[in-house]
Amino acid sequence: MPVRNPAEERKKAMASRTPNGIDEAQARRLRQRFRKGVFVIPSLLTTANIFCGFYSVMESLAGAKALALIPALGTDSLYSGAIATATEHFDRAAITIGLAALFDLLDGRVARMTNATSEFGLELDSIADVVSFGIAPALLAFAWGYGEFSDLHNVGWAASFLFVICGALRLARFNVQARRPHSNLPPKNPKVDRKAFVGMPIPVGATMIASIAHFSPRPAGYAGESRLWSLGFGPHVYAIVLVVLVICLAFLMISTLRYSSFKNVGVGNRNPRILIIGLALVVTLVWFYSRWVLLILATIYASHGVLLKLWSFVKPRRAEAEKGEFDLDTRSRT
Repeated sequence: MPVRNPAEERKKAMASRTPNGIDEAQARRLRQRFRKGVFVIPSLLTTANIFCGFYSVMESLAGAKALALIPALGTDSLYSGAIATATEHFDRAAITIGLAALFDLLDGRVARMTNATSEFGLELDSIADVVSFGIAPALLAFAWGYGEFSDLHNVGWAASFLFVICGALRLARFNVQARRPHSNLPPKNPKVDRKAFVGMPIPVGATMIASIAHFSPRPAGYAGESRLWSLGFGPHVYAIVLVVLVICLAFLMISTLRYSSFKNVGVGNRNPRILIIGLALVVTLVWFYSRWVLLILATIYASHGVLLKLWSFVKPRRAEAEKGEFDLDTRSRT
């Protein structure tokens, strides 16, 4: 039986300890616990996203319930009070969709920064997006926008469902493209995949609907004093425009148009002062002028994919025309 040397055992124990007095096994356990905590953070943000979507659905239902009580109200004061209550509910529904988009942006950023992406997080994020950016804005558009018009009820119902199913298809395509390439799929271009999305992201379509509702939260069927009527059309035309808009957003999500992902913003920037100042300016403008700023930002992003596609058709023609003029000029000189 070997003789134990207490002095050598103490030296080995001291050698296995870190400079802070923690042995390697304990340090490994601490790193594993920290790693598990890092993986939980994106899931918590996704859970907040789901909560905002569910809250928006409940607020839209509450607004629709307030509008359903209007025919039974006899006095003007109760009539105005019901419309004001519905307006508050629809406004909160639109705001919470915007908050869900913020949480969706943060959970993706945090997962990439901490290298905590996982299959579980990808699936949970897709479910959250269907709730917050599919069902919630579709229900908001129907209850607040065009559901109160009897001649648009069936068409509006179909438009809202089309928005949900196209959003789900867009998420399914994104999940397939995000996973490892298969033999039956075409190879991906990493530069294009990183810089652009294929099809309009579903949060953009949701925030487009929410920004319009936040800009004018009074129900479309009862918005007689809305600032939008100064453009020369009434509530019924406004509701028709909303139906067309929802349908267009649905088809943009399943299109192959390229939309900037902004994933490279702030990456490798040695002088981030301009980025910080720009973000501070945007946050300040949203805080004081949220109705106008959010509507402008959502409109610019939702339309820039279409504009870039149109520009790609015009640009080659310009290049060919300039080349033809150059050839004619050289021939005339010779």
